Amino acid sequence: MAKSARTKARSKKSSVKKPTHPRGSRKVASKRLAVKRKSTKSVAPSAPRSTSPGTPPSASVFPGTTPIRVLVAKPGLDGHDRGAKVVARALRDAGMEVIYTGLHQTPEMIVRSALQEDVQCIGMSILSGAHMTLFPEVMNLLKQHDAGDIVVFGGGIIPKADVEKLKKLGVSQIFLPGTSTHAIIDWIRSSVPSRE
Repeated sequence: MAKSARTKARSKKSSVKKPTHPRGSRKVASKRLAVKRKSTKSVAPSAPRSTSPGTPPSASVFPGTTPIRVLVAKPGLDGHDRGAKVVARALRDAGMEVIYTGLHQTPEMIVRSALQEDVQCIGMSILSGAHMTLFPEVMNLLKQHDAGDIVVFGGGIIPKADVEKLKKLGVSQIFLPGTSTHAIIDWIRSSVPSRE
């Protein structure tokens, strides 16, 4: 009999359920979720993203003008695209029409996209060290397709000695690490001819 009393006592202890949530019971956790759900439902719909201070509104707001069309490309085998995406978003927020090509683009793909999209400028981000191969190839392809009027600029890890060489080849501007997006926007607005 003593054995069966012990077994009954053990079964009673094991039938008591411990809270599964690390910070308390399930009821507390479900109340937290309910509160979070209520707060997200009561939030007003988000307003359109405003441009940064001192930036004029989108050019499409003004009748008779068209926004600047920019192609942002990541040529070569470089897979680091965060900077290109940040610049693309900043240009979009400044009222420009931005086409982002994605990673691993060849010079032929970049020029083809630029011609198909009828862009006014091409921005290339190169961190792989292949800038002295990729920029000249894009410039040559643009000349072959009678598209030398498309402004080409770039950014990335590019030595200052190579910046001068690239400018001699026809690249309009090279933005080095640490350049603000405002500086890029201002440069594009002042360097790219507007369309009527």
